[in-house]
Amino acid sequence: MYVIVDDRSIVAESYVSSFSREGFSSFGLNEDEFKGWIESASENDIAAVEGFLLGDFERRPTYPEMIRSHSAAPILALSDQKSLAQTLELFTAGIDDVVRKPVHVREIVARTDAIWRRVNANTAPAAAREDRLKVFFDGRDPEIDGAPLPLPRRERHMLEYLVKNARRRVTKTQIFNTIYGIFNDDVDESVVEGHMSKLRKKLRMKLGYDVIDAKRYLGYQFVG
Repeated sequence: MYVIVDDRSIVAESYVSSFSREGFSSFGLNEDEFKGWIESASENDIAAVEGFLLGDFERRPTYPEMIRSHSAAPILALSDQKSLAQTLELFTAGIDDVVRKPVHVREIVARTDAIWRRVNANTAPAAAREDRLKVFFDGRDPEIDGAPLPLPRRERHMLEYLVKNARRRVTKTQIFNTIYGIFNDDVDESVVEGHMSKLRKKLRMKLGYDVIDAKRYLGYQFVG
């Protein structure tokens, strides 16, 4: 799930729509709404955030410190114009990456995934390079023994999320919030179980063993 912060509602809504077309959940907030949300959000909601995307607003350099007190997710800043001074200011403030507009959401996803891999050097990269199973983070289907394994969009996203969090067990709620978004009231959390069952079966049929460990009440973990 991606969080877009921008006082221009048309900008935030445009990115939310673009993320949705690519199969990623997201939501947009203005400055004041974001501050209230991050200070009151539950641990599950915060854990579901894969990246923060900050638009161009006056108090933006103060946001990394606020975000880091709650989440380790990558923080990207959108730049409306090329400015070395602004870029240096943002990096000094703690922004992980500065992206100049216009930018496709798939590039945003690729950049956040690259940051996650650098931060968690012993998790996602090792899982992604597992001898028989390769998991990509750029929209491609995973490969098993060099052959693509076509997966529905949500199942692929679930697998990518589990691989990125391979060192910890994630709950059904965390997966649901990541895939569907925390404000989605039209879908029940039980859909996660159905998607996960199909995903595990497909992987098991191709590999001959389970790479996703499921524990009732505790959640799921990618074990490779």
